[in-house]
Amino acid sequence: MEFTISRVDYFCTTVKDQPGGAYRLLSVLADMGVNLLAFTAVPVGPLHTQLTIFPKDTQQLMDEAKQAHLALDGPHPAIIVQGDDRLGALADVHMKLYESNVSVYASSGVSDGRGNFGYVIYVRPEEYARALAALGL
Repeated sequence: MEFTISRVDYFCTTVKDQPGGAYRLLSVLADMGVNLLAFTAVPVGPLHTQLTIFPKDTQQLMDEAKQAHLALDGPHPAIIVQGDDRLGALADVHMKLYESNVSVYASSGVSDGRGNFGYVIYVRPEEYARALAALGL
């Protein structure tokens, strides 16, 4: 497998920037049986953190969050790339987007240290269909 590119949804919530904020959300999701593809935490101002979750099953998260009265903003579309970590892998993905005049306005990725990587790409909603087409989806 060189890499796979998939559509993915994400949801956001904001918590006070204090110990345990992410832990509490992640624990609730684990107790609900929600499997995550990705997770990020980014500071928003001096007192808050935005938590972004990428569930494997969007509908399951929406159903479980509703029952638990968990306030989440979403779903919002994104793209996830997973595959073999090799020199230039991300450049190849970005080249396809560039050639289709798609602007990547945010992204986040990580290598697992064993030869694989995961990479989340955020594009503007009006460019999402063009981005999917550029990436063969």
